[in-house]
Amino acid sequence: MIQPEIENHIRDDAFSNWLGADIEIIQPGYSRVSLTVSETMLNFHGTTHGGLIFALGDIAFAAASNSYGCTALALSVAISFLRPAALGDQLVAEAKEVNSGKTTALYDIVVTDRKNQKLVAKSQATVYRTHRSFA
Repeated sequence: MIQPEIENHIRDDAFSNWLGADIEIIQPGYSRVSLTVSETMLNFHGTTHGGLIFALGDIAFAAASNSYGCTALALSVAISFLRPAALGDQLVAEAKEVNSGKTTALYDIVVTDRKNQKLVAKSQATVYRTHRSFA
Protein backbone atom coordinates (compact mmCIF):
# COMPACT_ATOMS: atom_id res chain seq x y z
CA MET A 1 0.00 0.00 0.00
CA ILE A 2 1.24 3.50 -0.78
CA GLN A 3 0.69 6.73 1.11
CA PRO A 4 -2.53 8.59 0.15
CA GLU A 5 -0.65 11.79 -0.77
CA ILE A 6 1.55 9.83 -3.21
CA GLU A 7 -1.47 8.10 -4.74
CA ASN A 8 -3.37 11.40 -5.06
CA HIS A 9 -0.40 13.07 -6.74
CA ILE A 10 -0.12 10.26 -9.31
CA ARG A 11 -3.88 10.18 -9.95
CA ASP A 12 -3.85 13.95 -10.56
CA ASP A 13 -1.96 13.47 -13.85
CA ALA A 14 -3.53 15.80 -16.43
CA PHE A 15 -2.64 13.67 -19.47
CA SER A 16 -4.02 10.38 -18.14
CA ASN A 17 -7.18 12.16 -16.99
CA TRP A 18 -7.56 13.81 -20.42
CA LEU A 19 -7.28 10.40 -22.11
CA GLY A 20 -9.87 8.94 -19.76
CA ALA A 21 -7.44 6.38 -18.36
CA ASP A 22 -8.47 4.75 -15.10
CA ILE A 23 -5.59 4.11 -12.71
CA GLU A 24 -7.08 1.03 -11.05
CA ILE A 25 -4.24 -0.05 -8.77
CA ILE A 26 -1.06 1.57 -7.48
CA GLN A 27 1.23 -0.45 -5.25
CA PRO A 28 4.97 -0.12 -4.61
CA GLY A 29 6.60 -0.97 -7.95
CA TYR A 30 3.30 -1.97 -9.61
CA SER A 31 0.29 -0.39 -11.26
CA ARG A 32 -2.67 -1.32 -13.45
CA VAL A 33 -4.34 1.21 -15.73
CA SER A 34 -7.26 0.73 -18.12
CA LEU A 35 -8.89 2.64 -20.94
CA THR A 36 -11.74 2.01 -23.39
CA VAL A 37 -10.82 2.74 -27.01
CA SER A 38 -12.94 5.52 -28.51
CA GLU A 39 -13.30 6.59 -32.14
CA THR A 40 -10.83 9.47 -31.67
CA MET A 41 -8.15 6.94 -30.65
CA LEU A 42 -8.17 5.10 -33.99
CA ASN A 43 -5.64 5.49 -36.79
CA PHE A 44 -6.43 5.73 -40.51
CA HIS A 45 -6.60 1.89 -40.70
CA GLY A 46 -9.43 1.85 -38.16
CA THR A 47 -7.35 0.23 -35.42
CA THR A 48 -6.11 1.73 -32.17
CA HIS A 49 -3.26 4.17 -32.74
CA GLY A 50 0.10 2.82 -31.56
CA GLY A 51 0.75 6.09 -29.75
CA LEU A 52 -2.32 5.51 -27.59
CA ILE A 53 -1.17 1.98 -26.71
CA PHE A 54 2.29 3.33 -25.89
CA ALA A 55 0.76 6.14 -23.80
CA LEU A 56 -1.36 3.70 -21.78
CA GLY A 57 1.72 1.62 -20.96
CA ASP A 58 3.66 4.76 -20.14
CA ILE A 59 0.96 5.90 -17.70
CA ALA A 60 1.20 2.53 -15.92
CA PHE A 61 5.02 2.76 -15.95
CA ALA A 62 4.94 6.27 -14.48
CA ALA A 63 2.50 5.26 -11.74
CA ALA A 64 4.50 2.16 -10.77
CA SER A 65 7.91 3.84 -10.85
CA ASN A 66 6.76 6.90 -8.90
CA SER A 67 4.82 4.84 -6.34
CA TYR A 68 7.64 5.22 -3.81
CA GLY A 69 7.09 8.98 -3.60
CA CYS A 70 10.37 10.01 -5.23
CA THR A 71 10.49 11.61 -8.66
CA ALA A 72 11.26 8.93 -11.26
CA LEU A 73 12.04 9.81 -14.88
CA ALA A 74 11.99 7.50 -17.90
CA LEU A 75 15.40 6.80 -19.43
CA SER A 76 14.24 4.39 -22.13
CA VAL A 77 11.22 2.45 -23.28
CA ALA A 78 11.15 -0.29 -25.93
CA ILE A 79 7.77 -1.54 -27.14
CA SER A 80 6.58 -4.37 -29.36
CA PHE A 81 3.09 -4.10 -30.84
CA LEU A 82 1.75 -7.65 -31.05
CA ARG A 83 -1.96 -7.45 -31.91
CA PRO A 84 -4.28 -4.67 -33.07
CA ALA A 85 -6.95 -3.28 -30.77
CA ALA A 86 -10.29 -1.95 -31.99
CA LEU A 87 -13.02 0.52 -31.18
CA GLY A 88 -14.67 -0.36 -27.87
CA ASP A 89 -11.87 -2.61 -26.63
CA GLN A 90 -10.95 -2.10 -23.01
CA LEU A 91 -7.17 -2.11 -22.82
CA VAL A 92 -5.35 -2.84 -19.58
CA ALA A 93 -1.71 -1.92 -18.96
CA GLU A 94 0.20 -3.47 -16.08
CA ALA A 95 3.66 -2.29 -15.07
CA LYS A 96 5.82 -4.40 -12.74
CA GLU A 97 9.21 -3.60 -11.30
CA VAL A 98 11.60 -6.45 -12.08
CA ASN A 99 14.87 -4.99 -10.83
CA SER A 100 15.81 -1.97 -8.72
CA GLY A 101 19.21 -0.46 -8.04
CA LYS A 102 20.34 2.69 -6.24
CA THR A 103 19.29 5.07 -9.02
CA THR A 104 17.73 2.99 -11.81
CA ALA A 105 15.00 0.39 -12.04
CA LEU A 106 13.70 -1.91 -14.77
CA TYR A 107 10.00 -2.46 -15.49
CA ASP A 108 8.05 -4.92 -17.61
CA ILE A 109 4.83 -3.52 -19.05
CA VAL A 110 2.10 -5.52 -20.76
CA VAL A 111 -1.01 -4.20 -22.49
CA THR A 112 -3.86 -6.68 -22.89
CA ASP A 113 -7.45 -6.69 -24.08
CA ARG A 114 -9.54 -7.17 -20.93
CA LYS A 115 -12.29 -9.12 -22.73
CA ASN A 116 -10.17 -11.88 -24.25
CA GLN A 117 -6.94 -11.46 -22.22
CA LYS A 118 -4.89 -11.39 -25.44
CA LEU A 119 -1.58 -9.56 -25.42
CA VAL A 120 -1.69 -6.32 -27.44
CA ALA A 121 1.79 -4.93 -26.64
CA LYS A 122 4.78 -5.57 -24.41
CA SER A 123 7.34 -3.02 -23.22
CA GLN A 124 10.47 -2.93 -21.16
CA ALA A 125 11.39 0.38 -19.57
CA THR A 126 14.16 1.85 -17.45
CA VAL A 127 13.65 4.65 -14.97
CA TYR A 128 16.04 7.00 -13.18
CA ARG A 129 15.13 7.85 -9.59
CA THR A 130 16.15 11.29 -8.37
CA HIS A 131 15.54 10.53 -4.67
CA ARG A 132 13.63 13.84 -4.46
CA SER A 133 10.33 13.41 -2.68
CA PHE A 134 7.25 14.85 -4.37
CA ALA A 135 4.71 14.02 -1.66
